[in-house]
Amino acid sequence: MPFIPPTDSMFLLAETREHPMHVGGLQLLVPPDDAGPEFVRDLVESFRAEGASALFRKRPAEPVGTVGQSWWTVDDEVDFDYHVRHSAVPGPGRIRELLQLTSRWHGALLDRHRPLWECHVVEGLQDGRIAVYSKIHHAMIDGVSALRLLQRSYSEDPDARDCVPPWLLPPRSGPATSTEVVRRPSRLPDPLGVLRAGADVAGDLAGLVPAGFKVARQVYRDGDITLPRAPKTILNGRVGGARRFAAQSWEIERIQQVAKSSATTMNDVVLAMVGGALRAYLLEQGALPDEPMTAMVPVSLTLREDSAGTKDKADRDGGNKVGAIVVNLATDREHGATRLEEIAYSSKQAKKILSDLTPVQILAFSAAQMAPLAFAPVPGFVKYTNPPFNVIVSNVPGPKNDVYFNGARLDGIYPVSIVLNGQALNVTLTSRAGYLDFGLIGCRTSLPHLQRLLQHLEDALAELERSWG
Repeated sequence: MPFIPPTDSMFLLAETREHPMHVGGLQLLVPPDDAGPEFVRDLVESFRAEGASALFRKRPAEPVGTVGQSWWTVDDEVDFDYHVRHSAVPGPGRIRELLQLTSRWHGALLDRHRPLWECHVVEGLQDGRIAVYSKIHHAMIDGVSALRLLQRSYSEDPDARDCVPPWLLPPRSGPATSTEVVRRPSRLPDPLGVLRAGADVAGDLAGLVPAGFKVARQVYRDGDITLPRAPKTILNGRVGGARRFAAQSWEIERIQQVAKSSATTMNDVVLAMVGGALRAYLLEQGALPDEPMTAMVPVSLTLREDSAGTKDKADRDGGNKVGAIVVNLATDREHGATRLEEIAYSSKQAKKILSDLTPVQILAFSAAQMAPLAFAPVPGFVKYTNPPFNVIVSNVPGPKNDVYFNGARLDGIYPVSIVLNGQALNVTLTSRAGYLDFGLIGCRTSLPHLQRLLQHLEDALAELERSWG
């Protein structure tokens, strides 16, 4: 029985009704020109074809209780009628109605008695597109790995008709077919797996000491590192279980042009858009703090290991390997150009720390920065302490060219992430063939009129274009 590493099991242990711990995505597809009236129904039936990889058969060994969250079991059978659902958006079939559906679906917990994933195929949009919303538990896979797995489902050939959904893909490590039956393993834990996991934990703890010294030296030397202590805002209170989702796309060329003109990076420009949007939104609410707000920016160690050639391909379809930095969003600055300059400098300083650390040390350093989140469930902790950061902003690379699923062109891929106590807003974006697709998920109670942030993001980008045009 596979042991669940602590970096994965924490997402199971921390989950409550108010804090679902799954990640998701909303895809928009343009049907091929030759699509008939049964195209969506045929798509659903192909999604329900028998067979799934081991990743999509996993569930906690014992759904109730703490000990059972430390080992996976793999089911022989998957109830595809349950996991793959056919829906229609209510009239008048606008994106607004689709986002309302997505908000409700994303606020519901996954059933731990079943493999921890769902997929909803949605028709009825007035523009003729098809939507696919899917979610999978963060204990099973991180956002980068999930997007990579999704990309394997697509083809750059618009005439290809052999595409299959992620759960039907064979593992990278061998020639097994997508419909092979995975044998139910023994219900006893694997002793070697327990020992290996214990050794990994010991390595993480050992890596924390040298990492701490390196970070302390740099903070003392430079004196201008953004530390994990942010001002309190309406984004940083307790959250309920209901969610609100907003999504929009921006042309990458616009953001690249600002980055080039200002000698910064695309990520810096994105953070400046978020900083400007949050400033405008909180001014509307009469809730802008005097101190600058900060963002936690995840750094994928999967991508770092790939570029270094140190990651085994067999492991690329699951698990969590993510570090983090904290960046000043300069929300106290009125002008976008000044805000971008401060963000770029803060990001550069934070990345200097990571450049001197090993992957294990990065995990330990990141865990230390996020440690206050672990105390969020403690009564009074969120109310009486400052948050380590105000918002999480993630950028996940996606397909660089147009891709298709059995002739249907991908026309949007909007990430839907996690909201926590003390972190009522999460901003995640994905690149796609000339566009950046933003997905904003927030607590429905804490953040009124969340969709207004979309207009503020556009306004912030337009201001940067005027400054650096």
